[in-house]
Amino acid sequence: MDYIIFIILAYILGSIPSALVVGKIGFNIDIREHGSGNLGATNAFRILGVKAGIIVTIADILKGTLATLLPLLAGFYYDVEVSRLVVGIFAVVGHTYPIFARFKGGIAVATSGGIILGLNPILFLLILLTFFVTLFIS
Repeated sequence: MDYIIFIILAYILGSIPSALVVGKIGFNIDIREHGSGNLGATNAFRILGVKAGIIVTIADILKGTLATLLPLLAGFYYDVEVSRLVVGIFAVVGHTYPIFARFKGGIAVATSGGIILGLNPILFLLILLTFFVTLFIS
């Protein structure tokens, strides 16, 4: 029963449309009406600029990270690896199909990265390093 609560909380957490919030509050723009129309960090970079894109990226990463940490924060330490991954996946589902944005969200790359950060921070840093090296080279 506890994991059902974690799954619901993770979905609701993932449903918070970071790009929409940043666009509306910071720029008075509904980001869904511009660019790709997605509520993700890539569209935020494209439409709102680098600073807003970074804020949205960090918020989206933290949604996945917090979702994977919910069972630990509640004191559940048994079978945590499988259950934390499943809970985190529901944050991705929430980001992709957010209840607060008519079920049209982003692609959830950053939120998925947040799951990796919550489960294995060293792996997350290696992936991030690989991404930036590849970006710099190409």
